[in-house]
Amino acid sequence: MRFHRNLVFATLDSLKLIFNEQKQADKVLKQTLKRDKRWGARDRGFIAETTYDIVRWQRLYAKAADVKGPYSREDLFRLFAVWAVHKGHTLPNWPQFEGTPVRRIRGKFDELKSQRAYRESIPDWLDAMGIEQLGGKWEKEIHALNEQAEVVLRANTLKTNKTKLKDALEDAEIHTKSSKVCPDALILEERTNVFSLPIFKEGWFEVQDISSQQVAPLLDVKPGMRVVDACAGAGGKTLHLAALMENKGQIIATDIYDFKLAECKRRAKRAGAHNVETRFIDSPKVIKKLYGTADRVLIDAPCSGLGVLRRNPDSKWKLSPQFMEEIQELQADILARYSRMVKDGGKLVYATCSILPAENGLQVEKFLASEAGAAFKKEEERTLWPSETGYDGFYMCLLTKSN
Repeated sequence: MRFHRNLVFATLDSLKLIFNEQKQADKVLKQTLKRDKRWGARDRGFIAETTYDIVRWQRLYAKAADVKGPYSREDLFRLFAVWAVHKGHTLPNWPQFEGTPVRRIRGKFDELKSQRAYRESIPDWLDAMGIEQLGGKWEKEIHALNEQAEVVLRANTLKTNKTKLKDALEDAEIHTKSSKVCPDALILEERTNVFSLPIFKEGWFEVQDISSQQVAPLLDVKPGMRVVDACAGAGGKTLHLAALMENKGQIIATDIYDFKLAECKRRAKRAGAHNVETRFIDSPKVIKKLYGTADRVLIDAPCSGLGVLRRNPDSKWKLSPQFMEEIQELQADILARYSRMVKDGGKLVYATCSILPAENGLQVEKFLASEAGAAFKKEEERTLWPSETGYDGFYMCLLTKSN
């Protein structure tokens, strides 16, 4: 591979913002890729994939490079050199790479392979937590979570169907395959930027992982129902619910972040989802007004995001033991309060994009044993393991409320 200075420098600039200033990787790259209009798809792909790869393997590469954060410009060049050596690329004859100890770097990789925290590039405390909660299963899961995620689309049945979408993508020379699990899913055979396609702007599809696409159907919605998506965020599952309800009935999308709901509203318009109403939770009254009014409630709870590390590898460097404690307390509080929105005889789905029992099954068990959960019964529970599915890690549990 021939390295181009402007692409390497753009990669290092991105890494500096992600590592030293704790900026979100996807947002950093979105800005970086706008820098030079002359960059083609291959150039942008190099910047994005190299940046994500170095972020994903930061601990391993930093140890092999013998550097520690916050990283100087020289340190970032050393990280890049280690990445290039590890990938089998020949380093260019640039002053920044003079004297790179290629043989020593290779030896260091061989040495570090025996230690899981380096081999899988994760913090020690997270490795210990994974072993504590998942035992021997942790090894397989964290390994699977370090693999690059496939791009999966969900055909928006309010505007098209999977067959028409597949044909339109073929016309754009984008090849896809179907999923045996999700009826409206198409999996890209090669990664490409689908957001620039006219059919995306016309609302024909959303990008949504296979695991995420299994949450909304579990809620068993029907046209005409009143449904609350209690932690809607930017509305990925809200839009799926709207399609399943054929735009009939009412979906109330709530969240504590107004800017996320603004994005949800924009996406709903593009998707032609007319039965979506957003409500900003600026006081407890917003939730209380909904008590006992919903046929269905989805709680896609805030979580560690461990199940989606393949998409957001930078998040593992931002997590902390303190955050894990706080998020579990928040999950329990949300489940206790938001479950009160379910009508007698209604249904609730509690879901996370985590694989840790403390955020998942144990939360549900505590809820069911509490006064708030006394009227609920567990109907179905699923943990989607990345090592088994090849997709994101997810947990979802269907609960019904007695009449």
